[in-house]
Amino acid sequence: MAEFTTAVFQNEFLPDGGTDVNAIVTISCKGAGTAGQSGSGDAGEIIIVDTSGSMGPATMAAAKDAAQAALAEIVDGTWFAIIAGADRAMLAYPPVTSGPALVQMTPEARQQASASIARFVGSGGTAISTWLDLAGQVFASVPQVTQRHALLLTDGENRERPGRLDEAINRATGYYQCDCRGAGTDWQVAEIRRIAQALLGTVDIIPRPEEMRAQFQEIMRASMARGVADAKLRVWTPQGAQVLFVRQVAPTLEDLTDRGIPVNPLTRDYPTGAWADESRDYHVAVRVAAKALGQEQLAARVQLALGDNVVTQGLVKATWSNNSELTTRIDKQVAHYTGQTELAAAIQEGLAAKAAGDEATATTKLGRAVQLAAETGNEEATAKLRKVVDVDNEAEGTVRLKRAVEKADEMALDTASTKTTRVRKG
Repeated sequence: MAEFTTAVFQNEFLPDGGTDVNAIVTISCKGAGTAGQSGSGDAGEIIIVDTSGSMGPATMAAAKDAAQAALAEIVDGTWFAIIAGADRAMLAYPPVTSGPALVQMTPEARQQASASIARFVGSGGTAISTWLDLAGQVFASVPQVTQRHALLLTDGENRERPGRLDEAINRATGYYQCDCRGAGTDWQVAEIRRIAQALLGTVDIIPRPEEMRAQFQEIMRASMARGVADAKLRVWTPQGAQVLFVRQVAPTLEDLTDRGIPVNPLTRDYPTGAWADESRDYHVAVRVAAKALGQEQLAARVQLALGDNVVTQGLVKATWSNNSELTTRIDKQVAHYTGQTELAAAIQEGLAAKAAGDEATATTKLGRAVQLAAETGNEEATAKLRKVVDVDNEAEGTVRLKRAVEKADEMALDTASTKTTRVRKG
C-alpha cells in the first residue's frame, strides 16, 4: 500500500498590508508498487515509433532495437500495443482491425511484437496528430485499462496543417501520459515539448543512435514502477482568496495553474498523473485579503487525492507581523525554485532570440541563465550552457555567444531547461 507524506516550506509572516503567500509543498510516496497491480485498474503501454521516410538506416535500426528493449521491460500481464507512425498511424501490433486493440503481455506476445517491430521500414511523411489519436483509440478499446502511458519517438518536424497537432494534444490531455524523445536534430523541441507537457510526460533529445536503447529502457522501467495509477493535487483556499499559480517545480517544471478543475467553490484539483516511489515539489502562491497585525489565517490546504480519498495534506499559513526580521525573510526553498523557474524561461527565450538572429537579447538572456544556474546549483544547466556560450564572469552573468555551436548541444540545453535541482544541503 502506497504511503504519502507532505512537508511545507514557507515564510508565513506577512508585513502590514501584505497579501501574497508563497509555499513549496513537498509530497513523497513510498511503497507505490508496480503499475497495474494496485487493484485500481489495469495498466496499458503503447510504444509509438516514427517510421517516416526521414528515418535513416542507423536511426531506424536503433529505434527497432530500442523498442524491442522497451518491450522487454513491460511486466507480464500489462496491456500493450505497438504503433508505427508516418503520415498516418498504423497499429503494428496486435494485428487486429476491430475489437480490443491491446493485448496482455506474455512471452509469446512479446516475441510476436518484437517480430512486428523488426519489419518496420521507413516511408512517408510525419503526421503526429494521427499517432496521438490512434493511441487514444487503442487505449479506449480496453475499458479496464485505467493507467495509460505511451512512449513516443520521432526524428522529424511535424508536417500537418497548423492547429491539427494541437487539436490532437487536446484530445489526449487528461486521458493518457506520454514520454517523448527526439532522435537526431531535425525535430522541433518546442513542438514535442508541447506534447510532453500536456500529457504529463518528459521530453529529451537522443543525439546519437547508440544512446536510444538505454533511454527507452529507462522510460519503460520508470513507467512500470508507477504503482499509483492517478493522483490529483487538491488545493483549498478560503473565501475571497485567489490562487496566483500552482506549479510542479521538481523534478521538472510544469505549470498546472490553468489545468485546475473545480471540486467545489473553494477547491480545485490539479493533475499529477501516476506515481512511483518518488518525491515531487510544488510551488503554490495564493493572494489573500490583508488582516490586522497579529492575526493568523489558513491561506491554503494542499492535499493529494486518490479518487475521493485524501492521502496526505499540508497547511499553508499566513500571519501578519510588524517585525521586519520575520517579514523580510525569504524561505530558502521558495527562493531556490523561483530562480529555477526564471532559469528555464531565460534559456528558452535566449535560444529563441539566437535562432531569430537577435544576438543582443540572446546574450542577455543566456547570461542571466548562466548566473541563475550557478546561484541555484544547477550543474547540468551550467554544463550545457557552456557549450553554447563562453562565460567571462559566472557570478555577473557576463557571456559571449559561441560562433560555432553544434545544433544538438542547443537542443540538449533547450530540452533540459525544465529539469530542476533541489536545494543544496548546507
